[in-house]
Amino acid sequence: MKKIVALILVVATCVGLLVGCGTAGSNKDNTRTITDGSGRQVEVPEKVESIVCVGVGALRYTCYMGAAGLVVGVEDHETKQGIDRLYNYVNHEKFKDLPITGTNGVPYAEEIIAVAPQVIVVSKSANADADDLQAQTGTPVVVIPGSDTTLDDNAYETIRILGQLYSMEDRAEELTTYLKGVQEDLDSRTKNIPDSDKPSVYVAGVSFRGLHGFEGTEAGYGPFELIHANNLANTTGQSGAFDIDLEQVLSWDPDIIFLDFNGMDLINESFAQNPDYYNALTAVQNGKVFSQISFRSYASNLDTALADAYYAACIMYPEQFKDVDPVAKAGEIFEMLLGANPYKDLKEAGYEFRPIKIGEE
Repeated sequence: MKKIVALILVVATCVGLLVGCGTAGSNKDNTRTITDGSGRQVEVPEKVESIVCVGVGALRYTCYMGAAGLVVGVEDHETKQGIDRLYNYVNHEKFKDLPITGTNGVPYAEEIIAVAPQVIVVSKSANADADDLQAQTGTPVVVIPGSDTTLDDNAYETIRILGQLYSMEDRAEELTTYLKGVQEDLDSRTKNIPDSDKPSVYVAGVSFRGLHGFEGTEAGYGPFELIHANNLANTTGQSGAFDIDLEQVLSWDPDIIFLDFNGMDLINESFAQNPDYYNALTAVQNGKVFSQISFRSYASNLDTALADAYYAACIMYPEQFKDVDPVAKAGEIFEMLLGANPYKDLKEAGYEFRPIKIGEE
């Protein structure tokens, strides 16, 4: 009888071990659940080693996280190197030969299936329903908020979600701490400047749905918002980027003008046709026209937008920013977000912080 009981115990133990081993090796034990930017509960691998990004900001913020090496497929425009998108520029060797898995926020489901990513990262602005794409591909889809401005809650939430997804929480904390420090630095130097001491400013050549000339401006212009600038476009009741009546700009006669390099060709063409208009502006007469490195390409690029904020602040508030070298600060920002400093390449391509003479560019 004792032999029979002992045999039963041995068999039970072996069965238990087999079941336990089976459970430990199951997919369920190698996954975890995260909450994405749309409040969806998404089951993802314990360790994410391959991804595809869809839509504005998904690849950009992945690069900011230092996770470009996880990407196994890209949208079509990312295979072409673009210095107006520094995340793409510094990671081009990683992206240039990857399979194309979408275009402009539209995913190609069959191509995504072919490259077999473990996770698809989709920005909220993408032209894709997360649940439908997940059902079509059989691949977990994680939605991120993305951001089309400088530093807002969506930017920080995107970093947090990607840190959790990529198991890079330390990097997410490092980035968040740095960016909040930048935001606080800009804010603390400028928030108490009386409005009467602030120069009036106008930004032109702002890109939106294509290139625009001197009439293209923006209310709530990201770099200006960070430094409490007296942005004349904010007085119009408009929001976002828009074309303004040029006579209104002449009536305002801003103290300082900033020009986005993206619109310089159109601005110079306009100057050639009507130089008297531009020469009537006090800022032009006084040499108070300065550059902004274009930061809008496939929505806002945080790296160049923050660098623009510091340069604009150095021009508007020289006393408050007398200890800041805007070129060195740009390099610091680029190193933190991109792991490289391509300012020299920007300069060689004609994008740099400097005064501008309209019509002579």
